[in-house]
Amino acid sequence: MKRSKLYPPIQFKDNPVFFYFTCGLVFQFSLRFKGSCLQNRVFMASKKSLIEEVHRWGCLKQTGVNLRYMMEFGSKPIDKNLLISAQFLHKELAIRIARRAIELDNLPYGLSQKPAVLKVRDWYLDSFRDIRAFPDIKSMNDERVFTEMIKAIKVRHNNVVPTMALGVQQLKKGMDPKIVNEDLVEIHQFLDRFYMSRIGIRMLIGQHVELHNPNPPPFVVGYIHIEMSPVEVARNATEDARAICCREYGNAPDVQIYGDPKFTFPYVPAHLHLMVFELVKNSLRAVQERFMDSDKVAPPIRIIVADGIEDVTIKVSDEGGGIPRSGLPKIFTYLYSTARNPLDEHSDLGIGENVTMAGYGYGLPISRLYARYFGGDLQMISMEGYGTDAHLHLSRLGDSQEPLP
Repeated sequence: MKRSKLYPPIQFKDNPVFFYFTCGLVFQFSLRFKGSCLQNRVFMASKKSLIEEVHRWGCLKQTGVNLRYMMEFGSKPIDKNLLISAQFLHKELAIRIARRAIELDNLPYGLSQKPAVLKVRDWYLDSFRDIRAFPDIKSMNDERVFTEMIKAIKVRHNNVVPTMALGVQQLKKGMDPKIVNEDLVEIHQFLDRFYMSRIGIRMLIGQHVELHNPNPPPFVVGYIHIEMSPVEVARNATEDARAICCREYGNAPDVQIYGDPKFTFPYVPAHLHLMVFELVKNSLRAVQERFMDSDKVAPPIRIIVADGIEDVTIKVSDEGGGIPRSGLPKIFTYLYSTARNPLDEHSDLGIGENVTMAGYGYGLPISRLYARYFGGDLQMISMEGYGTDAHLHLSRLGDSQEPLP
């Protein structure tokens, strides 16, 4: 084909300006391309180095503590103790966070690749990087800066539980029902370890941060209340649960609490509040849904607080119809719920913004982990056709070691 005479080929030698301009563009493009490649290599090398360090720290041994030690050590928050605490956390948090980051990257059934789980993994990697980048803590000024950093880490991880629950529900939604109905042992075991570790990490950070409170309430050492009234905590948790029930259904059954309000023992009120809240919330939902269209008055939920020598036991009883015997082995798993799945109703559900009555399937297993963290337990006894009794056992000795996963 002949070239058009209107557009003859440009000869660089005849147009030096165009020649140098073109060469300049090629040179700039070359520099940018090389710079981009260099940045990518640096990023990949940095990421590889981070992963290697995560695996190195994940192999180190964890060090557990108990409630009594936390209480005694924190009773004198002098500079020396705060410095020792910060130095301990500087190493211990890196080990615990590294272990969870490794597990988050190696989950079965493709759970590691769910967007929600990837987000949680990135939170853990960011927190590990922040801790390892912090220099050795040698002065009180270092300690104060470190405390602010771990406080920010705690906030970063606020939505870990609902985000992981969303990831699990996404996995469940995309799986064959035949597989979902099987006991996915690996998933449940991982989530038990993961959530138990999270409880410990938040307890250690929260305890250290609270020791900086210049005006702590009476009988309070960090997160621990030396004279906590289980009846008072149960009352507060009940009010919160009934408020949620009223919001969902427009009404809520009554709750009767039996026990001595003057009885106290050392414990973490926030932990007990969460556990009682979940149990009462479940009972309220069961009773409300059973009697919603009935002419009968909904029977009250009964809470009994018993003071034993070894344990403080809290029983939550309802007449909400109970749980079928075939369902009892599943109530402490993370893929089971007797309520409708919120993801089926709200595909654009926000993370950690709203508290629903039920549906994610992690309320009971998480509550049992909180009970076991300080040597207690949670047991469920159900009578199908009548109701359910939840027995929450809290160890009052305070010398149970952390169950480190």
